[in-house]
Amino acid sequence: MKKWKVGLLARVAIAIVLGIVSGLFFPVWAQRIFLTFNTLFSSFLDFIVPLIILGLIAPGIAELGKGAGKMLGTTLGLAYGSTLLSGFFAYFTCRAIYPVLLSGSRSALSLASETTAGLTENAEKVLPYFTLEFPPLFGVMSALVFAFVLGLGLTVIRNGEGLRNVLTGFREVINKTISGVIIPLLPLFVYGIFLKMAAEGQVEQVLGIFLKIIVLIFIMTVVLLLFQFFAAGLIARKNPFVLLRTMLTAYVTALGTQSSAATIPVTLRQAIKCGVDPRIAGSVIPLCATVHLSGSMLKITSCAMAVMILMNMPSDPAVFAGFIFLLGITMIAAPGVPGGAIMAAVAVLQSVLGFNAEAIGLMITLYIAMDSFGTACNVTGDGAIAVIVNKFYAKS
Repeated sequence: MKKWKVGLLARVAIAIVLGIVSGLFFPVWAQRIFLTFNTLFSSFLDFIVPLIILGLIAPGIAELGKGAGKMLGTTLGLAYGSTLLSGFFAYFTCRAIYPVLLSGSRSALSLASETTAGLTENAEKVLPYFTLEFPPLFGVMSALVFAFVLGLGLTVIRNGEGLRNVLTGFREVINKTISGVIIPLLPLFVYGIFLKMAAEGQVEQVLGIFLKIIVLIFIMTVVLLLFQFFAAGLIARKNPFVLLRTMLTAYVTALGTQSSAATIPVTLRQAIKCGVDPRIAGSVIPLCATVHLSGSMLKITSCAMAVMILMNMPSDPAVFAGFIFLLGITMIAAPGVPGGAIMAAVAVLQSVLGFNAEAIGLMITLYIAMDSFGTACNVTGDGAIAVIVNKFYAKS
């Protein structure tokens, strides 16, 4: 008998609905149970985030350094450039539209974000039964610097196989922790957030905000794909609409798989149908599944801007530029599981933008609500990059 599996998006949606219902009808003593869990889970995230940075980024950079050849270098440059472009496109679009779109909604998320440890006067009604702190072994910025030093160092030394193997094993531990502990518990964390918001009477306004943001992000992904394929068509002298239509099969497949890696066979086949040399497609598409995350960058930047505006946090362009550049590198090491990109981005959100645990929780909820569309945008854009690389390196 085949086992029926509920996807992460469905579990989060169920958690939101149940959280709202529970917040309206649960007694205070029951609410305190879930608030206690949220407090403990937030502390665990604070502890594990520096380890996630070290475990994912250091070996990821070390392995990228092995890729030799101009074609792979060109692919990396195009992928990173496309990811950065999508981030800045999202930032300036949201900076122009959000103040109008989200006007009058600032207080809702500001109040809803403070759901643990009695941070507000409202929170005094529902306190956790107890709190435990898990101090991180080192700070987020220390982990980032250490990871870059290790990763870059391993690309230039010859006798680094022992250390490389240790880091690879540590990455497996971190990936198992993310896929086996953090991701499965995220719906319960989201449940606690919405339970608290419902109990405080904030949930209706917050859901309205979420819907506006999701619609805008979807429109931006469509615009981004059109730009990518117009650029590819212009460079390769091909019809961009034909290219995009050919890659739509990969788009639809990614909507179901929610995984760039799982969609590689379909993306590869459609890229070849776009006229890409099979040997070039065989190198470019698997690499882009890891390093080209324009859709994920667009979503994270847009969600971060929304949270910052609603919570009256400053969004200085220089700070956000640094955030986008660093996020583009950090997400390369994201594990290939639903929600993996946002988990890899948590450290940058905390260290650069100053997000607290509950702001991160709302970010995760928004991100997962659009996870399929972001992944689909990523893999479809891989086809555009393959077409451009093929123009430069295919033998006529």
